[in-house]
Amino acid sequence: MVEDADSAGGSNGADIVAGSDGPSDLDGPAPGNPDTTDAGDVVPPSSYLLVVLGALSYLLLMANWFALAAFLDPIADGLDLSDTQSGALVGAVPLTYVPLSLLSGLVLDRIGARRGIALAVGIFAVAQLLRSATAGFPGMLATTVLFAVGATGITFGLPKLVASVFPARLLGTMSTVYILGSYAGTAAAYSVGRAILGPALGGWRPTFRALGAAALAFLLVWIPVAVWHARRYGTPYGGDGESAFSLVSLRTDVKRVFSHRVMRLLVVVGTAYLLLGHSLQGWLPTLAGSRGVSPDVAAMVATLFVVGQAVGTVVVPPASDRLGRRREGVVACGLAAVVGVVALVFVGDAVGAGGAALVAGIGVGGVSPLVRAIPTEIEDIGPALTATAVSLVFAVGELGGFFGPFLVGGLRDLTGSFLPGLAVLAVGALAMVAAGLRLPEI
Repeated sequence: MVEDADSAGGSNGADIVAGSDGPSDLDGPAPGNPDTTDAGDVVPPSSYLLVVLGALSYLLLMANWFALAAFLDPIADGLDLSDTQSGALVGAVPLTYVPLSLLSGLVLDRIGARRGIALAVGIFAVAQLLRSATAGFPGMLATTVLFAVGATGITFGLPKLVASVFPARLLGTMSTVYILGSYAGTAAAYSVGRAILGPALGGWRPTFRALGAAALAFLLVWIPVAVWHARRYGTPYGGDGESAFSLVSLRTDVKRVFSHRVMRLLVVVGTAYLLLGHSLQGWLPTLAGSRGVSPDVAAMVATLFVVGQAVGTVVVPPASDRLGRRREGVVACGLAAVVGVVALVFVGDAVGAGGAALVAGIGVGGVSPLVRAIPTEIEDIGPALTATAVSLVFAVGELGGFFGPFLVGGLRDLTGSFLPGLAVLAVGALAMVAAGLRLPEI
């Protein structure tokens, strides 16, 4: 059962627990602090500031992450990498999510979002600085895996942060804020990192150093703001439980998340979302080019997919918050993805392909914040297990993110056509619709 998102003050019965776990500087108020907010509907302005800073942390993560892809050609030339080695580096971060996600979520649910985000930024910043100094493939692969460790802390820490300091009625809207930060970071890797910093600083190594240093500098702002907010307000909507790092505690949390029917449905939705997102992002330029358009126009088609994601992220979750309807939001996004993917089968020109990509992007972008927000509203999950729940979605879902592009390319090699690959993506979008229809009403 999923409780009504607009119930008193956003408190969902057993889902949301007021208060926090104690006097930790980053994740709990000082004992007896009269300013600690209870689980009411009043949200202090500093909570909004905290999420905006969280969006900035996501921006920095993605700018550092996709700097590798943006500079892949000069990196491959400088390190004498084969195409296989280059591909392994590009896929190393999402593939690392598969075995690491659940452990990362369990840790975040114990140390708290604010502390976890600080630790995550520190890890990926140091990893980026180490990447700037590597001299070969083994070193670059090792530092990229270390980077992925930090990346998981941001991916799962931000949903937990939002669940801890905002009522349920605002979860979708505030999730939109940090997701937009991730899109901005991806764009910045190419538009700022590759196009501006690379030429200005003299190559990929100094650019990597600059991006890593920017992430470390971010901590000079995040830590004092997070400490002040924690001392004054704690976690008014719960989320920082007292679970220990014991085997029994870890197994209990994993069992609660894995055994929940709604979480199993969300895993299907998340897998379809990552299957579609990674596949279309990677193959749209080539697909458009196969229809006879120029490389510039093909790139524009891919850009329209990103634009559609931004539109879906901005429109769907706030509408879901306002209407109090998560299930309908997921289903609508799945239908948009179905329409967009099927349209790509039939369109033969750049205008049609761009329109189809835009519609598919709206569906993919709209569901992205929802798969992060819904676990908080699930009975027996709530803010206390938000990070673990979201990490489960990504641990399984990134298999779709990895195999989706692989299947599209492999089926094209076998048949000489994108049609079989698009059929796989359409089935994935239909699976999102089917799982959405079975979600309990919120």
